[in-house]
Amino acid sequence: MLEKLPGFEKQLADLDARLATNEVMSDMKLYKSLMQERSHLAPIVEKLQEMQALEAQIQDAKELARTENDPEMVEMAKMELSELEEKRDKAEKDAKVLLIPPDPLDGKNIIMEIRAGTGGDEAALFAADMFRMYSHFAETMKWKMEIMSQNETGIGGLKEIVVSITGKDVYGSLRYESGVHRVQRVPETESGGRIHTSAITVAVLPEAEETDIEIKPEDLKIDVMRAGGPGGQCVNTTDSAVRMTHIPTGLVVICQDEKSQIKNRAKALRVLRARLYELEESKKQKERAEARKSQVGSGDRSERIRTYNYPQNRVTDHRINLTLYKLDSIMNGDLSELIEALKIAAGEEALKEA
Repeated sequence: MLEKLPGFEKQLADLDARLATNEVMSDMKLYKSLMQERSHLAPIVEKLQEMQALEAQIQDAKELARTENDPEMVEMAKMELSELEEKRDKAEKDAKVLLIPPDPLDGKNIIMEIRAGTGGDEAALFAADMFRMYSHFAETMKWKMEIMSQNETGIGGLKEIVVSITGKDVYGSLRYESGVHRVQRVPETESGGRIHTSAITVAVLPEAEETDIEIKPEDLKIDVMRAGGPGGQCVNTTDSAVRMTHIPTGLVVICQDEKSQIKNRAKALRVLRARLYELEESKKQKERAEARKSQVGSGDRSERIRTYNYPQNRVTDHRINLTLYKLDSIMNGDLSELIEALKIAAGEEALKEA
């Protein structure tokens, strides 16, 4: 692997030189593309340089162990050699993962849809808890979250909520959250203290640019109506809610959170574009997946991916057989350990395929 380092170093130097030119600085699309290329290449160079330094230290330790006459110094050199080789092996593994070409979707913003499934009111309450969990995580990552539409229950639950999340590496971090999330706990609505099992579904859709998906005006049927739900100024008094139907696919999006029909129409179009983009990506993924089955999961919304057990303070991700006894901190947005484990598992799968 170290044989590739000079070539990568030259590529990085060439990239930096191009990024400093007026031609690139004046073309934001080209600049963004080259910066994405650099963000993939720079960590590879850094990790290979780390390997190179460790390799030099290993050779020095081997030489010391071979030539030193003092038994104590020889023993220390052997101990150091063992530690250095362990660090070198880890750096090599990390470098292999970094060498995997990034998924072009990883840098995209997302539309996240959370829906209550089986379990009635308890499922709706858990959907609200999950929304808060992702909100806290978004805050720690300095991402921006915007509610596109929501359907609340009278006891503080959510039948459905659709949000957009924008920021750095949003889809790359949350893409493995798609699927069925199961909860086991004593519901607030249960007087007998019995543990119930409920479920919600989460869909994570990469948000499409206008250039990614073309939506023809003649393919849309747009109906306006009065918003439903809790009252408030302008709610239920003006035709501000929008129902947008994509005729070729039958997809329907309803947005009613804004007082302005224009704003609801814009939000509905963003959600529709993301769903159409996901349909296209799903077709491509199915074609690629015919010859193999990823251990991390397909991202199918019908796939049960995780169980949240409140009595045991336990979270289990069934795709990678990971169990963590820190449900309380996870529900407060501490998702980093789960997400990193899923990313590593996906990288290892990609390495096997490569």
